[in-house]
Amino acid sequence: MIVKDNEGIRLDTYLSEKLDLSRSKVQKLIKDGKVLVNSKSVNSSYSVKLNDEIVVNDELDYEIHVEAENIPINIVYEDDDLIIINKESGMVVHPAPGHYTGTLVNALLYKYPLEGGENFRPGIVHRLDKDTSGLMLVAKNSWTLEKLSEMISKKEVERKYLAIVDGVIKHETGTIDAPIGRDPNNRQKMKVTDINSKDAITHFKVLERFSNNTLIECILETGRTHQIRVHMAYIGFPVNNDPIYGRGKATSFGQMLHSYSIKLKHPRTNKELFYTIDVPKEFQEKINELRKEG
Repeated sequence: MIVKDNEGIRLDTYLSEKLDLSRSKVQKLIKDGKVLVNSKSVNSSYSVKLNDEIVVNDELDYEIHVEAENIPINIVYEDDDLIIINKESGMVVHPAPGHYTGTLVNALLYKYPLEGGENFRPGIVHRLDKDTSGLMLVAKNSWTLEKLSEMISKKEVERKYLAIVDGVIKHETGTIDAPIGRDPNNRQKMKVTDINSKDAITHFKVLERFSNNTLIECILETGRTHQIRVHMAYIGFPVNNDPIYGRGKATSFGQMLHSYSIKLKHPRTNKELFYTIDVPKEFQEKINELRKEG
């Protein structure tokens, strides 16, 4: 890989973020001589520079062979170019360290000869977190993948989310404009920070208030990892039942966050595609419980 951003940060931190590996795993690779910077061995504290060429020789971890698996998936729309899927909460989107099977990509490869993208996530245009449910796009071919990715970058794909947050939001609407980067103290978390971060903007609207919670609709202007979860926790209203950013212990269902609406012009036909999907049973049960509380 060639360094194009994040100049000046430690090599182990840089690789940990880029490869989605633990920092200790990266440090071991460096110590074992499996990481070369500009064809030379360096130590973990080396500060990366623009245009540095980094080679990681760890084929066992990165040449992932993704097996097709017969796993049921909920198809909302399908044609020769793309699929719109209702992903269930608990399903990982693509293989990664710790999750090589049972993912959405494993399920898709059983049904389709997907093309385009990286070998471990063919066809994946955008991701949803493991415990975030709802609608997401998948491209069937390289042309569609490129077009959909370009449309998302140009904000031509509208995705709306529903979330139950802890606390009562008094404002009817709001916009959170705060950059997000990886938490240096916990690689599994993201945080609002000015260090090695990217711009992130979330718009929200209050739909219903309860005694100690609020049901909101969120629209993303950017698509950062854990964006809604990080932003709502940052302003003091974390997503309910969030195991990473929430208040207290969460149940196995995970965060009450659902991608309920998607709207776009088909990249080939220019026909408008607009779909909505109901929240999962557990999400609706939580709303019913909150309504009873008052």
